[in-house]
Amino acid sequence: MKRVLQEMFVLGIAAVAVLYLINPTAGILEFIPDNLPLVGNLDEAGAVLILTNVLAYYGLDLNRLGKRR
Repeated sequence: MKRVLQEMFVLGIAAVAVLYLINPTAGILEFIPDNLPLVGNLDEAGAVLILTNVLAYYGLDLNRLGKRR
């Protein structure tokens, strides 16, 4: 039961991050306004970081794609 709740939590966090990146509210819901110089896109960067960590949790490590062989 604990494992199921953990999986649901991870998938829920990923779903929130995807919805935040898709931004169906057309900019109404912003944690940090995008018109602030240099810090305006930190919330989107955080959502991308969450998504890459969720994908790594499920075995698809995107960080390895940028490394040289």
